[in-house]
Amino acid sequence: MEYKKLGARGPVVSTVGFGAWGISGRDWGTTDDDKSRKAIEEALDSGVTFIDTADVYGFGHSEDLIREVLDRRSHRDKIIIATKAGNNFYPFLGGQHKTTPINTDYSVKHLVFAAEHSLRRLNREVLDILQLHSPDLEILERDEPWLALEKLKKDGKIKHAGWSIMSFKETEHAHILERHHELLDVIQVRYNLLEREAEKVLFPMAQRYGTGVIVRIPLLFGLLSGKFKTDARFGDNDHRRNNLSPEKLEAYLTDLTKYQPLFDEFPKNSMAQLSLRFCISHPACHTVIPGGKTPEQVRENIVASDLSFIPYEKFTV
Repeated sequence: MEYKKLGARGPVVSTVGFGAWGISGRDWGTTDDDKSRKAIEEALDSGVTFIDTADVYGFGHSEDLIREVLDRRSHRDKIIIATKAGNNFYPFLGGQHKTTPINTDYSVKHLVFAAEHSLRRLNREVLDILQLHSPDLEILERDEPWLALEKLKKDGKIKHAGWSIMSFKETEHAHILERHHELLDVIQVRYNLLEREAEKVLFPMAQRYGTGVIVRIPLLFGLLSGKFKTDARFGDNDHRRNNLSPEKLEAYLTDLTKYQPLFDEFPKNSMAQLSLRFCISHPACHTVIPGGKTPEQVRENIVASDLSFIPYEKFTV
């Protein structure tokens, strides 16, 4: 496993982390908690030291599962956990929802409340990283989210402040990093072989300020694992019903054909491993957070960390 410092001020983390949205029991179809725990354990046993989650994932269930696994391990404090806040799911507890409702709240009061509840769920005295959970520009222009992060840092409830950037707004929202780079230790960004907007403005800016970069959706909701064809369909309780609709699937798969020579050049490695390596190989990126519902998926993903012999330039087409 390869390790990097997460920007100038962040902790040292494994270049392949564990994305814990998919194990939350919500938004990704049916999940199995026993398999989810085993997936986390496999990641930790394989050298993964970074886990990304959010309070809203499974209405706290993702954080609960992480705590259950870490509480059984002697080196729990060496695992870096990044969580997120800003979607107030608490009014919906006990209700029946096929997918997670959106109820944004980036007030100081709510973000402090959310951080304190994440601390309890994760059984931690301080959060390693708390990220604003993909707020829109109108919210980002307010003072409150930033005052909340400053307060949480000052009060010793978080070590590092982060911002998970809204999908497809990587360039449009980049000026927010310019404005708040002294507070923001890390950013999280949507980036993969088929979605490379972050390379234009955001990545050079992050490199200039020494901001840590966490890459999410590196496998494009599983499409870059090679397992989906144009006829793939998803259930009502799976967000991919919209995010990988038939029209989007066809467009993505058509675009993917230009990388076939790359996949053919490295036949010993899977499409997923090469896609993850692409993200890791960009000099602005520090860690990538693929999901893993099973130990088998985790084992496949972590191989990408050891493919350092494949340079970033190989992925230019």
